[in-house]
Amino acid sequence: MSSVETIPQSHRASVTSACRLCGAGLRHTFVDLGMSPPCENFLQVDQIDAVEHYFPLHVQVCERCFLVQLKEYMSPKAIFTEYAYFSSYSTSWVAHAKAYCEAIASRCGLVADSLVVELASNDGYLLQHFLPMGIPVLGIEPAANVARAAVERGVPTLVDFFGVRLATALAAEGKQADLIAGNNVLAQVPDLNDFVAGMKILLKPTGVITLEFPHLEKLIAENQFDTIYHEHFSYFSLLTIAEMARRHRLKVIDVEELPTHGGSLRVYLAHGESRHPVSLAVGQLLAREKRHGLADIGTYASFGMKAKRAKRDLLTFLIAAKNEGKTICGYGAPGKGNTLLNYCAIGNDFLDFTVDRNPYKHGRFTPGMHIPIHPVEAIDAAKPDYILILPWNLRDEIMKQMHHVAAWGAKFVVPIPFVTVINSAEFRR
Repeated sequence: MSSVETIPQSHRASVTSACRLCGAGLRHTFVDLGMSPPCENFLQVDQIDAVEHYFPLHVQVCERCFLVQLKEYMSPKAIFTEYAYFSSYSTSWVAHAKAYCEAIASRCGLVADSLVVELASNDGYLLQHFLPMGIPVLGIEPAANVARAAVERGVPTLVDFFGVRLATALAAEGKQADLIAGNNVLAQVPDLNDFVAGMKILLKPTGVITLEFPHLEKLIAENQFDTIYHEHFSYFSLLTIAEMARRHRLKVIDVEELPTHGGSLRVYLAHGESRHPVSLAVGQLLAREKRHGLADIGTYASFGMKAKRAKRDLLTFLIAAKNEGKTICGYGAPGKGNTLLNYCAIGNDFLDFTVDRNPYKHGRFTPGMHIPIHPVEAIDAAKPDYILILPWNLRDEIMKQMHHVAAWGAKFVVPIPFVTVINSAEFRR
């Protein structure tokens, strides 16, 4: 049987009580989701009887800069040396990346002598779209297995962690960027100040940085507690991003609200001394966040109760369904799904299996709860009564792909913010 074990020295990182951005002491809990294994540690069949290492998911908030943060219980090397997430398996995410590339190339006037650098470039899902435009690119990706997929797409990729060290080396080689892109990477950086200082070094004087990340305002408002896992060290509001930029002599020049990942921000940064004008959208969103209490520590303290209610809500539904003899399977094996499964203790007693489009996960088991992961076609063979959508941010994409399950009357279950059951026949498009 798997069991909780003390954090091994090889996986142990610095566990500190100081804010990783401003250094203030951390005294306030945002949410405590108990103990959980690393969300991307998918197990092979010969591993399921071995000991698994569990780490706390105790999230705190800084009362000075309002950075919501998880202590660095695991080092980035332990998480990202080999990585199970390949961005290209989400059709909507690749389409999102393509639209960004086309828009930003025009906005920044990128041409054949420009350079675009993406931090945490994954399998080349984004940079590949600049290649037909003749715009030079460079990916930086710490996971060698994922970087290989990018190189096979023709995307030049360095296998390394980004920070001041690498930025200084690249700048010394004359490789400064007109555009630095970072999609859903900022949350995965334990040493924020080193990372942001590196971006400033790598950025040309007139260059632009764009960062995308889930918006903390949405996480709180829509109870997205399952987006908390060990590889996400930080959770951001624009208020905190503005403070982060100020500390590194950068400035926020624009911000866009995006529907991705349940509600994200795309912020545009430039050198503080640059002539880039600041959009009105920046001040407007900062003012809205203040109205919604994101500069009030009390707003953060009440979040934990919402997570507990969602847990009770989901378990009540699952228990009732199983008592009625219903069959349930999952769709997807994302990081957020593993946080949800472990926090709610949902194992094979509730879910017969889950499916995923990523072949890397097929034949493996989810960490902690050991739900078997099959190809998507397994749903057609099993014909379950309910399909629990674990990557709920892709619910529309998934329900469109799986609309045919209406033939046997299956229903979709979306767990966040609270349980919603959707009749597949009503969703057919």
